[in-house]
Amino acid sequence: MLGKTANGLFWMYRYLERAENTSRLIETGQRIALTRLGASDDQWRSVLQTAACEQGYDAQYEAVIKDAAIDWMLRAGDNPSSVLTMVGAARQNARMVRTALTHEVWEAMNGTYMRLRQMLARKVAERDLPAVLGEIRQGAALVRGATHGTMLRNDIYNFARLGTFLERADNTARILDVKYYVLLPSLMHVGSSIDNVQWETILRSVSARGGFRMEYGPDAGPRDIAKFLVLDRRMPRSLAFCTRKLRENLGYLGTSHGARLPSHGMVNHIETTYLSHGIEAVFEYGLHEFIQKQLALLAGLGRQIEIDYRFFE
Repeated sequence: MLGKTANGLFWMYRYLERAENTSRLIETGQRIALTRLGASDDQWRSVLQTAACEQGYDAQYEAVIKDAAIDWMLRAGDNPSSVLTMVGAARQNARMVRTALTHEVWEAMNGTYMRLRQMLARKVAERDLPAVLGEIRQGAALVRGATHGTMLRNDIYNFARLGTFLERADNTARILDVKYYVLLPSLMHVGSSIDNVQWETILRSVSARGGFRMEYGPDAGPRDIAKFLVLDRRMPRSLAFCTRKLRENLGYLGTSHGARLPSHGMVNHIETTYLSHGIEAVFEYGLHEFIQKQLALLAGLGRQIEIDYRFFE
């Protein structure tokens, strides 16, 4: 089960995860706008940077304006990373591999696309934004739920999960990096109430606030949050959790095909070299440098998976 089918499944779930992650970034920007000192529309540049769509935005607009930035990330046809573009691409890939999906997964994917196409047919008013962002997340969750509940645990499922967790790890890394080097106003605010509120917002953006409070209590600080999002293997959006899932699904593929391929060694290297130490080692390495290294390693892993499983043959 290699080649174009594997490629279609892998990217279907990457696109879907990316659409959900973009909705989370928009919500994060909204929340931070309510808490940052001296807030201005230009703060949305950090959100555009995190979503990796700043360059395209600058080519279309002369300045960063909140409403334009949100519209660009949600529904702009010229933005290949907009939510509407990503959900449309996920649905197109689902059509290409229709026979590899269960009826429930296809219906969930198609229904999500149809609802969002209607909701994003015109610019979203600010009062309607929470409902639209909620619909994006719920639609992605519906597809994942149908996948978990109806798909055989075979190659098809493994490629779907690889796409999901590769994209999710990339997003968590980007959110952490932009918090530490863009969203924090200055060093004088470290440990202040505004810094704590922004860290709280980052936890919300990856649905980690409740789990973090259960584990660390109300008095935990930024170092604890970084540890939770990087190294906690129980937190489903942490780098350690996502990398473990990538290793497991690549392992299942290796067993299925009777071959250990370069991508298997790459994911083991990421896990044992970078994600098996304490948070002190991460900060000693430098959080920004650590995250940039993770992003590069994840990108390389994605390319190697495409090569190993002959996506383009």
